[in-house]
Amino acid sequence: MTAAAQLELAVEPAPRDADELLARLRRLGLRDAERLVLTANRSSMVSFHDGVLRVHRGYLAAPRDVHAAIVRLVQARRRAERSAARRIVLSWHVPPELSRPRRARPAAPLDPRDARVIARLQAEHAELNARHFGGALARVEIRLSAPMRSRLGHYSPAQGGAPPHIAIGRRHLRRHGWEAVRETLLHEMVHQWQDENGLPLDHRARFKAKAREVGLPPTAAAPAGPRSLRAALQSFLRRG
Repeated sequence: MTAAAQLELAVEPAPRDADELLARLRRLGLRDAERLVLTANRSSMVSFHDGVLRVHRGYLAAPRDVHAAIVRLVQARRRAERSAARRIVLSWHVPPELSRPRRARPAAPLDPRDARVIARLQAEHAELNARHFGGALARVEIRLSAPMRSRLGHYSPAQGGAPPHIAIGRRHLRRHGWEAVRETLLHEMVHQWQDENGLPLDHRARFKAKAREVGLPPTAAAPAGPRSLRAALQSFLRRG
């Protein structure tokens, strides 16, 4: 890009609509997008599929370096380059009022058997919190998740007015039993510790150090050897 073009970008006003944002991104090197759609989706800031680039409308006001990162995110062919661009894109704060409010979903009736398991998980959370975190972590909702296939558990920070929660895979309990689930819960509590201390939710050096501190391996893997649901539940019931 020439010095004159850079100066023009530096002084031009913020894009007002999708067409103006697309024109700016093209001046920054965007090639593959045929169309740009502004969204108000809380969960996806930027996505690209079949020539259509979807960008949250909060990025109209973003500075040039963030717009340039959107271009790199779309054009990059290497994972490291995409990851670096994604970090810059997500660093831009989108005011919550620019997003559509989430539709509240009616809560499904809780199976009595699930209620017992969740109550035990909440008790384990309190015990692990006291033992490894000095009781500093907040009490969070714990859920059993049926859709989880490859993941054992997941910590979700607060977003869109929804409070944080920890999800544990139902399949994980069925296949691996209570001791493995307890370890997964502690793993997700390290992510909760990251979130509550303003750290990124990742598995890098700070996570690994805290995991070792609480007695966990720095990475999570499913234990070998499937177990039946009956065996897992019997193990749970034996532990009271």
